[in-house]
Amino acid sequence: MSADRSEIVAAWATGVGIGLIVLMVTWLVGNRVAGLFWAPPVGPTVAFLGAIAGGVATAIVAGSRLAHRVR
Repeated sequence: MSADRSEIVAAWATGVGIGLIVLMVTWLVGNRVAGLFWAPPVGPTVAFLGAIAGGVATAIVAGSRLAHRVR
């Protein structure tokens, strides 16, 4: 594995870590907010689906931006 390839892998791993942080924060805040509008089975489910969508999108964007900086 070349040095450039390892830097790209590290950039994507950092992007995934940022996405996980966004997922956790979105889940915590979203669960509180969604709990005000929907009953317990629906509120946490909506919050978690939103957190997953936000976390995945952030991981892809952050990983892509960091990987392009390395190239």
